[in-house]
Amino acid sequence: MTLVQAPEDSKLAQSSAVVGSATLLSRVLGLLRDVVLANLIGANGNADAFFVAFKIPNFLRRLFAEGAFAQAFVPVLADTREKGGQAAVRELVDRVAGVLGGVLLLVTLITVMASPIVATIFAPGFLRDPAKLALTGDLIKLTFPYLLLISLTGFAGAILNSYQRFAVPALTPVLLNLCLIGAALWCAPNFEEPVVALALGVLVAGFAQLLFQVPALAGVGLVPRPRWAPRHEGVRRIMLLMVPALFGVSVSQINLLLDTVLASLLPTGSVSWLYYSDRLTELPLGVFAIAIATVILPTLSGQRARADDPAFASTLAWAIRCVLLIAVPATVALAILAEPVLATLFQYGAFSEVDRAMAAASLRAYTLGLGAFMLVKVLAPGFYAREDMRTPVRIGIIAMVANMLLNAAFVFPLMWWLNLGHVGLALATSVSAWLNAMLLYRGLRREAVLPADGLPLKWLLQIMLATAAMIVTLGWMLPENAVWADWLWWQRASQLGLLCVSGLGVFLLALWLLGVRLADLRR
Repeated sequence: MTLVQAPEDSKLAQSSAVVGSATLLSRVLGLLRDVVLANLIGANGNADAFFVAFKIPNFLRRLFAEGAFAQAFVPVLADTREKGGQAAVRELVDRVAGVLGGVLLLVTLITVMASPIVATIFAPGFLRDPAKLALTGDLIKLTFPYLLLISLTGFAGAILNSYQRFAVPALTPVLLNLCLIGAALWCAPNFEEPVVALALGVLVAGFAQLLFQVPALAGVGLVPRPRWAPRHEGVRRIMLLMVPALFGVSVSQINLLLDTVLASLLPTGSVSWLYYSDRLTELPLGVFAIAIATVILPTLSGQRARADDPAFASTLAWAIRCVLLIAVPATVALAILAEPVLATLFQYGAFSEVDRAMAAASLRAYTLGLGAFMLVKVLAPGFYAREDMRTPVRIGIIAMVANMLLNAAFVFPLMWWLNLGHVGLALATSVSAWLNAMLLYRGLRREAVLPADGLPLKWLLQIMLATAAMIVTLGWMLPENAVWADWLWWQRASQLGLLCVSGLGVFLLALWLLGVRLADLRR
């Protein structure tokens, strides 16, 4: 197999492993958190209210912290560091902290004061249930300040990532999961409405995550001293890059938020079913794709600043290969094991068998787009590291419009037999994600940013053949769906663990027999 050699691939692999390991810990705790939530609040009306109130700041967080802001800030920081040194970096950090913090503080104050209106905008279907709408507004008052805190946390994380300090930012999400688990287990029993305790847990987590960054920032001498300076050259440059990036990098999140708005118009429980299925899709996305994207952005920015085009192209090609290796088997495995996974993790307490079946249907629809979600995460940095915002913005708008049209076609169709309910929302998101990914890939190829073998057919064929062997194995070993509800938790867990280990083992063995070696990922 011919592979492009990238000078920094070995370091990238090590850094990705660090981020991936920390993120894996966070995702495992996140699953434990969702197990606790499913047992406590299930998928009823109050659960829908909490998930809407929790999703709103999380959606905006991915714009201000992990998405558009990071994609705009990291290249400017890398260029400033390359040309101006540490003093210029400190000046930039102080000014960006002041402007970002000031803007978000104003947004937070306005949103908290107008929380009933915000609840109506993001969950118009709750107007049919005034009590649920009022509860959603009250919860937003507690959850929305999380946006300010987690965005500043993301700002700190972007600085640390630029200095190759990946562990602390990757471990930070663990604190949110711990705070929510603690709120559910120890605080919720003392509240008349348990979801209020969960909202308080979100707020506490925001403070904990921000404070966790401070020692690491001190280690690189960049603890921000906020200064309000919107006319600073670096700040203005970041703002110019960030505005269009709001669409380009966060299209999938905008689509998911639209799903929440439309799900509020569907039967009670739809918001929660989509939440649980989306969370399971996020596991491979968060552990692998976001880890790779987090590592390659500062690397790509540095390579661009040095005008090292061959290394830039090889880094992108390496990222695509890694994504394919994970996305193809993960998509198939999640689709096959949807009901067993949901039964093992969530079907206890308030989470019913009907909830399991409905969440499994939307999970399968989301998994169809898993490869696209992952590819977008690694293809978008190829544009942003080159400070090309227009192309992904144009592509993002196309994908978002396609998602809205598909939502209308699948959820509110002219022909009754096309009405897929909440499953249609997940399916529309997956289809539009593939459109987004394919257009991003085509754009990079057209601009000759990707090498000719950026998507090698032999590599993809080997992965698909190994995945076929995994499908046969899982199909032979999988028990009937009905028996999972009759088993105790340890029986479900052991059987699911056996299926996962067997499927992964067969997949890796088949890859080895086909001539693929994991050491190839270092090249």
